[in-house]
Amino acid sequence: MRRVLVVTAVAAERDAVRAGGAGADGSGEAEPWSLPGGYEVRPVAGPAVALDVLAAGVGPAAAAAGTATALTAAALAGAPYDLVVSAGIGGGFRSAGVPVGSVVVADAIVAADLGAQTPDGFVPVTELGFGTVAHRPDKALADAVAQASGGAVGTVVTVSTVTGSAARAAELARRHPGVLAEAMEGFGVAEAAAAQGVAVLELRTVSNAVGPRDRAAWRIGDALAALTGAFRTFPEALAAARGPAGEPHRP
Repeated sequence: MRRVLVVTAVAAERDAVRAGGAGADGSGEAEPWSLPGGYEVRPVAGPAVALDVLAAGVGPAAAAAGTATALTAAALAGAPYDLVVSAGIGGGFRSAGVPVGSVVVADAIVAADLGAQTPDGFVPVTELGFGTVAHRPDKALADAVAQASGGAVGTVVTVSTVTGSAARAAELARRHPGVLAEAMEGFGVAEAAAAQGVAVLELRTVSNAVGPRDRAAWRIGDALAALTGAFRTFPEALAAARGPAGEPHRP
């Protein structure tokens, strides 16, 4: 059985993931357990995939800290994870035609605002000579998850400040061709996973359009329902992404 750590920001996202992983009757849900730092892991065990779901907090730093804690605890217990998934709701870019309620799977997890502002504009940290700004999940896995869930594949940017203007949305779209969605945790999860050599994926369902904040237009309930639906198809997608010898593809 494959062991997958799913990291969300908040409890509502965690519960939506578990509802999908447990199936319609909820039979896969098991008792939670605690990790150092006050983290609580809530497991779901299916016939082929065991999901451990952790609500680590909002933002890339909280996501990285929670992910690193869970990965380290699992490794020390002799039961390391095969895959880490950053999951939750997020904003979809109008320019990419991503509708509310749709599923987005990242083929690139990009830190949108890690760098420096200069008189000539934003410079990513890599152009300053250090660090990284992108992680690229395994393409076969991303494609399989998108196909199973009816989602789209593209860049998901991680921001520390949610976009609130049309100008900022246009700037992000210009700097990141192929961007479909923005969220606040994916890059932190990916950094923690990369540090321990664990494969990573990001899956988002769209609750609102990126740009001017119009809370009346947000559809959080629809996005959470879509998140549950996506995780109902997740075991099928993992099976489809396995190599010819039955082993999962590695990035």
